[in-house]
Amino acid sequence: MKCLNADEVIKHMTVLDPSWELHVNAIQRKFVFKDFKNAFSFMSAVAAIAEKLNHHPDWTNNYNTVIIKLNTNDLGCLTELDFIFAREIDILN
Repeated sequence: MKCLNADEVIKHMTVLDPSWELHVNAIQRKFVFKDFKNAFSFMSAVAAIAEKLNHHPDWTNNYNTVIIKLNTNDLGCLTELDFIFAREIDILN
């Protein structure tokens, strides 16, 4: 797995839901649900994807809000795997 350069990152951002934000060496998206139960169900589904990909997000949950931040911690950058994960999350929502 290699770090993506700026042009590659921009290209990958164009195929994601526009709610994803580019941060320094990471992408982040905020999800707001009707209630905690729906937020937790979403988190469970994301956890299943994380296990399948063996790639785990940094995330927070506060009642009905989930914030997911993706990057490849081992390399300290964005990789193809982060964007694969983000696209899988987009399908859930």
